[in-house]
Amino acid sequence: MKSYSLAAALLCCSFLAAPAVAQDKIVIKYTTASVPSDLHTKAMHVFKDELEKEMPGVFDVQIYDSGSLFGQGADLDALQRGNAEMTYLSFQLIADSLPQYSVLTAGYLFQNADHYRTFLNSDLGEELQKSVSEEMDVKLLDTCYLGTRQLNLRDVKDVKTPDDLKGVKLRMPGSDAWLFLGKALGANPTPLPFGEVYLGLQTGTIDAQDNPLPTVEAAKFYEVTKQITLTNHLVDGLNIAINNETWDKLDADQQAAVKKSAEVSCDFNNAERYKEEARLVDFFKEKGLVVTTPDVDAFRKHVQDYYFSSDRSKDWPEGWVEKINAMAK
Repeated sequence: MKSYSLAAALLCCSFLAAPAVAQDKIVIKYTTASVPSDLHTKAMHVFKDELEKEMPGVFDVQIYDSGSLFGQGADLDALQRGNAEMTYLSFQLIADSLPQYSVLTAGYLFQNADHYRTFLNSDLGEELQKSVSEEMDVKLLDTCYLGTRQLNLRDVKDVKTPDDLKGVKLRMPGSDAWLFLGKALGANPTPLPFGEVYLGLQTGTIDAQDNPLPTVEAAKFYEVTKQITLTNHLVDGLNIAINNETWDKLDADQQAAVKKSAEVSCDFNNAERYKEEARLVDFFKEKGLVVTTPDVDAFRKHVQDYYFSSDRSKDWPEGWVEKINAMAK
């Protein structure tokens, strides 16, 4: 009888202990506006798997894609309020909070994915990370290659120089840095959430959108557009960010595992994006889109002149453009 009672007590305790163990896991809600087929979303799963491999059973990474938890632009606020732990943070959103770093959003500055990483790991990158941590309450873990942004037009148009984009309603994310880039390209920038872009192109609310080619494919924008113009106007990167509240609670080993997992996920993303960009020009032609190459030198000169002649450049840290250019491989 005593043996039965002891066994029952142990069994009962085991049931009570199970939820406690589960609750002890470190929850990381990882949110993004990108769709499931997008490489950035897939990279989030790589992060989750890698972190589980590094530290089995320690973390509970919950992935929310397609803006299902927070819409584009709201995810940073969610991190700062503690309603989510991780997201992708653009340099454009950083620049909105810290105007001096709008230099990092300038067209035709970064050359490739390695250039971003070299910058982030440099003294300049450390200065950026320190400012972002102190002023925005988030920690930057790594920069993932978003791709080289191209123009994607609803109708076929002869686009050779920025003058040819006059009056074109070009969708841009709704931040000041993005809208400024749209103006620098010569277009009429129109803010619109990512989730509304497909319908906006379909109905004519916007005339064009700009994104890297893998995003055009993943979001199926090729179904409602007729032309891609290869301006190569921005080699774009997205930072994997975690809020300070979560980061500061981790011990040194846990922090190292999270950072390594972020880097592994970016490695996956970067390699796959370059592969995708290489094949997609032919894919879009097969889908019936016209693919054109404008006078890229004319675009580069117009964009850089627009930035350097603006008040924005007055906020830029002295010498940063030259130093970043020197980091290119």
